[in-house]
Amino acid sequence: MSDNSSAVIAEARRDWKTDHLGMYLDSGGAEGHIVDVSDIGGHKFTTTLLLKYVGRKSGKTMITPLIYGDIDGEVVIVASKGGADHHPAWYLNIRESKELEFQIATQAFRATWREPAETERQKIWDFMEGVFPPYKGYQAFTERQIPLVMLSAIGTVERFGS
Repeated sequence: MSDNSSAVIAEARRDWKTDHLGMYLDSGGAEGHIVDVSDIGGHKFTTTLLLKYVGRKSGKTMITPLIYGDIDGEVVIVASKGGADHHPAWYLNIRESKELEFQIATQAFRATWREPAETERQKIWDFMEGVFPPYKGYQAFTERQIPLVMLSAIGTVERFGS
C-alpha cells in the first residue's frame, strides 16, 4: 500500500478515531476497550488500548488508541499504519524512550517495551493476524517490516483523563 492509500484510509476513519479516543478517555476506560472493526475486515469484538508517550520533537504528551493482543504475559501492539511505506509517528516517538504508559479498559500501567526478533517475532505476528486479520494485507502492501512492540507492565498509574 502506498502512503497515499494509507492517507485515504486514515482520512476516512479520522472522525471514528477521534470519537473512539474521546469515548475511551471520557469514560475512564469503561467504554472504548472493545470495538467493532468488522467494517474494515476485523472482528466485531476487538480489544483496544490507549498508549501514552512523549513526542520526540514537540515534547508533548500524546495518547493513541491501538488494537492489542496479549501473549505470554505481554501486551502486543503493531506499528502497521495501514501498510503505509513509513512507520507511524507513535512508533517513532516511543523509540526515543525506554518507558511509556498504557491503559486497558479502566487499568493503566507504566511499562517497558521491546521488539521481538526472528522466530519469536513470527509466532507473535501470526497471533496478531488472528487478532486483526487485515495485518496480513498490510504487510503485503509495504516493503518495510511492520514492527511489533511488546509491552511489559512494571507498575500501575492513574487512569488517563480527557
